[in-house]
Amino acid sequence: MNDTQWMQRALELAKKAEQAGEVPVGAVLVKDNQLIAEGWNQPILSHDATSHAEIMAMREAGKKLNNYRLINTTMYVTLEPCSMCVGAMIHARVTRVVYGAAESRTGALGGAFNLFEVSQHNHIFEVEAGVMAEESKTLLQNFFRSRRK
Repeated sequence: MNDTQWMQRALELAKKAEQAGEVPVGAVLVKDNQLIAEGWNQPILSHDATSHAEIMAMREAGKKLNNYRLINTTMYVTLEPCSMCVGAMIHARVTRVVYGAAESRTGALGGAFNLFEVSQHNHIFEVEAGVMAEESKTLLQNFFRSRRK
């Protein structure tokens, strides 16, 4: 599968989050073009502010691989990751992050600020932005529009 196909799966997971009343963000973690783990936003359901889609996928992957280090993996996520999620991916040694929509308020890969502008990190991953950005953005806009009615 290619980046667009993996992002399509992340969008399906984002819709699952939306159906649960959560902000629609989905994430897929892939290694050697094989699905390792999936996650979707669930902080409301779990009563846990750290239950972002990326974190949920990394938790599942760590259990499956019996290792918190997620070397040679790609994280596909529908929304630009926040600083917490970027930090977790740095610690987990994720190799590549592909995201859809930019996040101007909390995005930590250039949307609001860029955690990689500082040089002290012991690991930096490759970033690919804007894959299926319009689809991701539309899903988020429609969700928030419906909440404001």
